[in-house]
Amino acid sequence: QVQLQESGGGLVQSGGSLRLSCVTSGSRHRFDSMAWYRQAPGKERELVAEINSSGARQYTDSVQGRFTISRGNAFNTVHLQMNSLKPEDTAVYFCHSVLRIAAHTADYWGQGTQVTVSS
Repeated sequence: QVQLQESGGGLVQSGGSLRLSCVTSGSRHRFDSMAWYRQAPGKERELVAEINSSGARQYTDSVQGRFTISRGNAFNTVHLQMNSLKPEDTAVYFCHSVLRIAAHTADYWGQGTQVTVSS
């Protein structure tokens, strides 16, 4: 059973930094893509950043230049370095992964980690 576990969330002042990590278990295959999503109270979950198996990255406009997604050295891990945090970055951040084997696609979610940015 594939499991994703996020860590690194917390409370930080505006302008501060946090580094989120996502550690996975249960898969013998390298995920095709890994991503971070976030969901603020009363809002829909949105994609924050994604990295694919080739290392290509994409970011939502609001975090471009402030956040960096990277694959970890350990198998199937991903990090999100968040700098210059703003109160509007406050949300629960979720790790997401996609695995494609032949014609079958599966995706997985972590439980989420709370990020709170105070003004």
